[in-house]
Amino acid sequence: MLVWYVSYGSNMHSARLAWYIGGGCPPGGKRTYPGCRDRRLPSRSAPVSLPGGIYFAGESGAWTGGMAFYDPHLPGEAAARAYLVTLEQFTDIAAQEMYRPPGDTADLIPAAGAAVDAAVANGRATLGPGRYETLICPGSLDGIPMLTFTAPEGASAVRCRPPAPIYLGMIARGIHESHGWSAGRIATYLAARPGVAGAWPPDAVATLVDEALVTC
Repeated sequence: MLVWYVSYGSNMHSARLAWYIGGGCPPGGKRTYPGCRDRRLPSRSAPVSLPGGIYFAGESGAWTGGMAFYDPHLPGEAAARAYLVTLEQFTDIAAQEMYRPPGDTADLIPAAGAAVDAAVANGRATLGPGRYETLICPGSLDGIPMLTFTAPEGASAVRCRPPAPIYLGMIARGIHESHGWSAGRIATYLAARPGVAGAWPPDAVATLVDEALVTC
């Protein structure tokens, strides 16, 4: 079964997602990923927009600072990127986001197909109480379901926290790579996200985005 894995954070940058699929430690990161059991790269990708927005909260074990989460109840739209992967790859990516080894999905997704069916039917399925254990289906693309995962709480229920510069820069590169936005549009978008707004001055975000896009 094929699904669209929809990323709204650093995995919008294809080189970043490749570490989840192939395994290893990305430059500047603090985690080594085991990779997916199926190490083929996604067969397709497409820019998409999700109703709602992203916010930053918690503590990233890979980069430090806040992590990106999707809240469909925030105003506006969230820039995202859909990757066409197998269901097994999707569950392995989810497992690594939750600090589990690939294949350790017995309690995470008791029946992967059934969980996807529930999310497609209801728009949402709860896989557990932790971060990235809430499965959301924002729709379909070319008749194939789009799936993403986020925290169970929305932005209004948590204490937002600013992301690390390297993490925010990777998101900027992913948006540019997938959507083709200008540096100015990316900076404006990121500067308004909960966790960034009020913690990062807009000119600092603009400088970071400019520097990040030099390496694209």
